[in-house]
Amino acid sequence: MPEAERLAAVRDRIARAARTARRSPEEVTLIAVSKTHAAEAIEPLIAAGQRSFGENRVQEAEEKWPALRDRHAGIDLHLVGQLQSNKAEAAVQLFDAIHSVDRPSLVTALAKAIDRSGRAPLLFAQVNIGDEAQKGGCPVAELPKLLREARTAGLALAGLMCVPPVGVEAAPYFALLAKLARDHGLALTSMGMSGDFETAVMLGATHVRVGSALFGARG
Repeated sequence: MPEAERLAAVRDRIARAARTARRSPEEVTLIAVSKTHAAEAIEPLIAAGQRSFGENRVQEAEEKWPALRDRHAGIDLHLVGQLQSNKAEAAVQLFDAIHSVDRPSLVTALAKAIDRSGRAPLLFAQVNIGDEAQKGGCPVAELPKLLREARTAGLALAGLMCVPPVGVEAAPYFALLAKLARDHGLALTSMGMSGDFETAVMLGATHVRVGSALFGARG
């Protein structure tokens, strides 16, 4: 299926899920997760009108996005993967949003990088919503402390992000993230990927991170 058709299909599914939840589809930002995809695979989605893209690694984004942004106006770049503290400055320079703020050392590094650069990306605290030992993210029990530390450092966190456990129903985890965001007065929730973004939209997601449904299955 051509990229423009995939994009239209995903947008339609988002719109239908939003309407089912009595939400406006405009409340949901679709992030096309372009990690591991070359510029040639990304260009058709840009041509079809997609402007928000997600990358997992700073280095990969540095290699392909400056040239793409030179050719196309209005690109909104999101870091959706884990961020090492020593890459904070490069991430602040390159990305418009960072979805993986998950520990005090990164809070400190980002605060310094933002202060030095004058750029202030949209920031999400990543929550380890299933308390999985092998996953990144702040444990649910430690979220209030992380948010306090961010405020003390002068970081304006706008929302929460999660990746629910694989192989189980995602809805309870999305509902929990939405509740945590409400409880802490945060307006944004980054949740939902290719296999479950409609569920996420129905449970209040403001940002969904979709890769294979837009780019096709990997070979």
